[in-house]
Order: sequence, then C-alpha cells, then structure tokens
Amino acid sequence: SLGVDKPEDMFSTGMMRNWMSSLTLGAARLIGLSSASLFQRAFPAGVTLPAPVCQHNKRTMATLHQMHKMGKPKRAPRKAGPTFGRPQLKGVVLKTMIRKPKKPNSANRKCARVRLSNGKEVIVFIPGEGHNLQEHNIVLVEGGRTQDLPGVKLKVVRGKYDCAHVQKKK
Repeated sequence: SLGVDKPEDMFSTGMMRNWMSSLTLGAARLIGLSSASLFQRAFPAGVTLPAPVCQHNKRTMATLHQMHKMGKPKRAPRKAGPTFGRPQLKGVVLKTMIRKPKKPNSANRKCARVRLSNGKEVIVFIPGEGHNLQEHNIVLVEGGRTQDLPGVKLKVVRGKYDCAHVQKKK
C-alpha cells in the first residue's frame, strides 16, 4: 500500500516512526515484540495508510465572501533604506575619523560622523583621495554602502556644499 515490500523495509526507511509514536515502539520492546510483528498487528494486510498531511500548506482557499469582506491583501511597506526614503540628505560634520576595513582588506578609510537634517547621527564614507572636511562643514549625503566597512551605508557627495571635488593628479 505504501510501495514497501516487507515491514522491515518500512521500519528501516523511518516511515514507520511517522505513523506510530515512540511510546508504542517502547512498549513493544518491553514486551519483547519485534518491530515487524508490531507493524503487522497495527496495520493488517488489507489496511491502507492515509497520505501524510502537508504541514506547510494547511490553509484552505478563501471564499468569495471572505475576500469581499477583507478587501485586497495589503502589501508590506517598502523599507526606507539608509537615506530614509530620500535620494540625498544634507548634514553637518561632527567629527572626521579613519576606520579600518574588514578582514581581507587593509587600508585607512576616511569617514565622518554626520548629523543629518532629520536629526539622526550616522557615519558616512568620504570617497576619493584626500578631502577638506572638518567639523561644522555642511555636506550632502547619498546612499551607497562601503562593502568593507561594517555599518557604513552612506557616502558624501563630492563637489557639493563644503566638500571639495577630488583633486586631479599632476
């Protein structure tokens, strides 16, 4: 009935454990019954076992009345992201700092602690070689994470407000 030739095969595949509790098997061991004879007593030759119930999909389909009552399913709101749903944010530099990147890389990444126009304080990456940023400078910040700096999800826009362009090499 389950595509298994002998009861011993059934026990060896572990399928029998789905249908019988460990308590029953323990009781069978105490009385001295083999697992095969226990299986034959529990499920005689003509009995077919029910198909296993799918655990992850137990819900039934909604009726039309239920769908009418509930309305359209609500979409989960999109994450605002590091710039809180805006393309760029203005901020004031509180402190410039040097950070070390994650394991395989070794460098000194120039970062700054910035208070954004929405009141949040974040650490931003300053791209390019060399910068003129110092405390109280005003900068424009955009999204864009630096892969080897954990927790740094914003970067400074060069050439806007008090942050100068990257200097050309001579």
